[in-house]
Amino acid sequence: MEDKSKLFLILGGVLVVIVALVFGSRLWTASSSTSTSQIKDAAMSQTNEVTRKDKKDHMKEDLREIYLAGGCFWGVEEYFSRVPGVTDAVSGYANGKGSTTKYELISQTGHAETVKVTYDKNQVSLREVLLHYFRIIDPTSVNKQGNDRGTQYRTGVYYTDKEDSTVIEEVFDEQSKKLDKPLAVEKGALENFVEAEEYHQDYLKKNPNGYCHINVNQASYPVIDENLYQKPSDEEIKKMLTDEEYAVTQKNDTERAFSNRYWDQFEEGIYVDIVTGEPLFSSKDKYDSGCGWPSFSRPISPDVATYKDDTSFNMVRTEVRSRVGDSHLGHVFTDGPKDKGGLRYCINSLSIKFIPKAEMEEKGYGYLLDYV
Repeated sequence: MEDKSKLFLILGGVLVVIVALVFGSRLWTASSSTSTSQIKDAAMSQTNEVTRKDKKDHMKEDLREIYLAGGCFWGVEEYFSRVPGVTDAVSGYANGKGSTTKYELISQTGHAETVKVTYDKNQVSLREVLLHYFRIIDPTSVNKQGNDRGTQYRTGVYYTDKEDSTVIEEVFDEQSKKLDKPLAVEKGALENFVEAEEYHQDYLKKNPNGYCHINVNQASYPVIDENLYQKPSDEEIKKMLTDEEYAVTQKNDTERAFSNRYWDQFEEGIYVDIVTGEPLFSSKDKYDSGCGWPSFSRPISPDVATYKDDTSFNMVRTEVRSRVGDSHLGHVFTDGPKDKGGLRYCINSLSIKFIPKAEMEEKGYGYLLDYV
């Protein structure tokens, strides 16, 4: 009888351990996943304050327009009104049946909530405008953006200058190659556009706490075109890096604290991926965290960092990797400065290369000078 009791106790203990492992791992994964999502939000929770050089008055012949449907137009309009080089953003209804409609009728007339974006081609290109656009939409969602559903919330890019179609096709092709679902964004000539009622114009400026399905703070971060940077072959990477740099970037190694090249450097400039040259961090966001590695409160743009759950060494951490090169950079933690979003990007010096501010223009990074 005692033997049976012992056997039941042993079996029960084993069962408890199995259940704990199964459910514990699920909770562990869920917790890590939630942390990653929160980190992405926190990385762009602050408006990126930049000091811009004085711009000349916009010449009429330099102004261009493009019409962008991206769900509720309140957020899209506010976002593009903050993009450097955009001179005007107007909410309206586009490409429906007929040239007249109003807010209460758009579901019947088939118009899409659309923003007319006017921009200075000398300050921002159509390609950059479109990269901003794809930053804020879900390009595979059909008739739905954020919490809004219906044909009026479909996505679309509509042009008035046929020459723009070449750039549009190029960007659409690039975006579709990144996705595992079909691109659900319309593209074509503008058929009609009706300006929305006055109370819709500048809605979020009039109602700062109004509904918005996108994070408009993203507009203050530069769009960094990934096509400007390419990852070399593994053989080429081995030739261009030291053994230590290769071990960190390609094999997820970690350098020693307090004995690396950038942990205590605070000169003005940017830090780029040592493999591809893609810009990753600005000296403006670098601070002394006391950890012995270069620490930043955020990437120079939310687009250039990717995140992975890291459960190595019996820890739950969030790994940070570069977008184009997929280089291991380090980890991000939530014990950073609260007034700067609360994040600490703990980065290996061996993964990055410093470009002094005085050399940025010469080395092709002049477009980021305002962000240093």
